[in-house]
Amino acid sequence: MSNAALAADRSEARTASDRPEPMNTRHGKKQDRKFGTIIAPYLFVLPAFVIVFVFIVLAALNTFRLAFTDSTLLRPGKFVGFENFIKLFHDEYFLTALLNSTIYVICVVPFMVILPLILAYLVKGNSRIMGFFRTAFYMPVVMSAVVVGMIWTNLLDSAGLVNSVLKALKIISKPIPFLTDRWGVLFSSMFVTIWLGLGYYMVIYLTALANIDESLYEAASLDGAGPVRQFIYVTMPGVRSTMMLIMMLSTIAAFRVFNEIYVLTNGSAGPGGMDMTMSMLIKREGTGIQARTGYASAISIVVLVIVGVMLIVQQIVQKRGED
Repeated sequence: MSNAALAADRSEARTASDRPEPMNTRHGKKQDRKFGTIIAPYLFVLPAFVIVFVFIVLAALNTFRLAFTDSTLLRPGKFVGFENFIKLFHDEYFLTALLNSTIYVICVVPFMVILPLILAYLVKGNSRIMGFFRTAFYMPVVMSAVVVGMIWTNLLDSAGLVNSVLKALKIISKPIPFLTDRWGVLFSSMFVTIWLGLGYYMVIYLTALANIDESLYEAASLDGAGPVRQFIYVTMPGVRSTMMLIMMLSTIAAFRVFNEIYVLTNGSAGPGGMDMTMSMLIKREGTGIQARTGYASAISIVVLVIVGVMLIVQQIVQKRGED
């Protein structure tokens, strides 16, 4: 091929490359970019949204609907208005469960807020021994409820390790009925709940402690403050918001307690069902061949309202404390 022909081909190639793209091609690319930046992210979250909508939103709406009916597992029932809610406050089991759950919150939440903070303060160092203690305190969190129940059932049994040690030390003369007395079961379950929650809330506090400026501790030390005063005047104010978060989480968990009492009592809720909690009552009324789904739904709504009121009160107290 001659030089003239090669030059002509190159000129045509440059001319073709300099030509503007057709309008439809540019419009197509613009649409692709718009799809990638606006629509595509929603497609990624669509499966999660569908799952949440079906299994949480629709389930919650159906619970509200059932609460105003006399539905059972075997028949849909009819609308009865507030009859289920009126029955609740004349139901001995409901009043007992409400009392037990309230006592549970009052007794458990203060320990859940303070003890993990003390543990986190003691094990916040970077040494290997501190890492060992952090791991040891967190271990109960990863245990299943069945394993925890087996451990503490054996420990708290009349012939278990706890009673045997107390008798050997001459502290008691006869076994303490941890698992057969109403209050014994309730307070034993509280102890297990606190034991299970220590490690989880300790990790949350460790994150908050890491954000406190070390210069504050140095300044307090120069002013003559010891470890206790540093804890009170530096650490606690520095984790105040985290304390409120843990108070909220532990309140919800304590009021909805189920596993600990269920496993320790083998599902019987203590002698005569006197250790029944709100969650256990919902399970009893809402499952089984004779399940009263409408009544159980009404109990669920009451639990939701009570927990919501507790959280609102906590938020008000927190805001007043900050002001």
